[in-house]
Amino acid sequence: MRPKVNIPVKMGEHHTGVVQEVQYNGQAIVMVDEYPIHLDNAYPNETVTFEITQVNRKFARATLVEVVTPSEDRIDSGRDDLLMTGIAPYLNLSYAAQLKLKQEQVAKIFERANVPANVAATIGMEDPTHYRNKTVVPMQYKDGHLVTGFIKRGTPDEIVPLEDYFVNDPVIDQVIGLVRDVLDKHQVSIYSDLTEQGEMRYIMVRRGYYTHETMVVLVTQTATLKDEAEIAEEIASVVPGIKSIILNHNPRSLHLMTSGDNRTLWGADAIHDTLLGIDFEIGPNSFYQVNPQTTEVLYALAAEKAELTENDTVIDAYSGIGTIGLSVANQVKEVIGVEWVARAVEDAEKNVANNDITNARFVTGDAPAQMKAWHAEGVRPEVVFVDPTRPGLTPELMDAVVAMRPTRFVYISCNPETMARDARYMLDQGFVLHGDIQPLDQFPQTAHVETVAVFVPGDETNED
Repeated sequence: MRPKVNIPVKMGEHHTGVVQEVQYNGQAIVMVDEYPIHLDNAYPNETVTFEITQVNRKFARATLVEVVTPSEDRIDSGRDDLLMTGIAPYLNLSYAAQLKLKQEQVAKIFERANVPANVAATIGMEDPTHYRNKTVVPMQYKDGHLVTGFIKRGTPDEIVPLEDYFVNDPVIDQVIGLVRDVLDKHQVSIYSDLTEQGEMRYIMVRRGYYTHETMVVLVTQTATLKDEAEIAEEIASVVPGIKSIILNHNPRSLHLMTSGDNRTLWGADAIHDTLLGIDFEIGPNSFYQVNPQTTEVLYALAAEKAELTENDTVIDAYSGIGTIGLSVANQVKEVIGVEWVARAVEDAEKNVANNDITNARFVTGDAPAQMKAWHAEGVRPEVVFVDPTRPGLTPELMDAVVAMRPTRFVYISCNPETMARDARYMLDQGFVLHGDIQPLDQFPQTAHVETVAVFVPGDETNED
């Protein structure tokens, strides 16, 4: 029998307290008799009044009622609609304070993981709004007409209508409205989880930052869409820079926002954009960083930290469509990449050919297994790059890196918590950090941050 826990708050109660910290997930923490309360839109050292909305044995959730004593870094964005959705949880915090907060959060994460590290100041953007080159939005009918926006926090499917998403390229926001109005004209049906009926699920838009090429993806529950040919022609006639209109058949049972089942309704199968002078072909499923401005800074920084030379062999693990590997190919002897998604490898090979790059190749496979095979074949890379998804690296991948013993192991991460965990593992295997941990604000106004670190074999130290 579990011991009884004394919970000092009840549902519906109002309490006042001081914010102790803001966690990496963006939640502010206020303590009531050593019992943590989690809430949004509150910042360090603010005195706030809040209403308890959920209680469990370990913590409670609350909504902000009043900021009694605001932080000097608090601003009024006037965008309560965005706060209702969680799109931009830091938009009421000055940008300088956002950058400082993310640096402090990363430092605490590495400290808790028992990884001694110097965390540099977060690199930010000159204009930290309207930066995303891709978005996926839901829709629903209200008063007989389609609206687009984002799901309201705490609800299964209630949409907060939005025209300006604050973090998207403004042309993307415009395109969302234009596509929505075409779909509304044809009164397409919207899929409902409750009835398991309906056709449309989402609108996805991608736009090239440099090329201004636009792709519209209609994500459907059904394999076909009523009036799809007419809809595609009408979208093509009104959307600026349109190059591609795709139907992505994605039955709800897949529990993903998009599937790999694409059918081109109009135009090309893909769009193009450039990154550090390299042309990339981008399909509906391609992994391509959502902030093209900071991605160029990120990859240039990673290459600089890797101390690349023209004699280096580079492995690009989790290579995707080849963005990292191809962006450094002109600085090294050879790039070899591995990626388990076959479609991504096909895209990478197209990008190699499109850019007349002769010293890069990509294979489909499990990264740890492929790296072990390369090691057995005598491949000895000077540099290994990794840019994994949020779960981070597996012990098998890190063991493969340790066995290869590159002189520089460059880790790019979108999740400092798993990066810190993996850093501890690498230190335990005899590698050491080389230089600072460098946060970079790839996702302004949100609780996320990109982080770059370099590890070297243990005959070097972190003092440089």
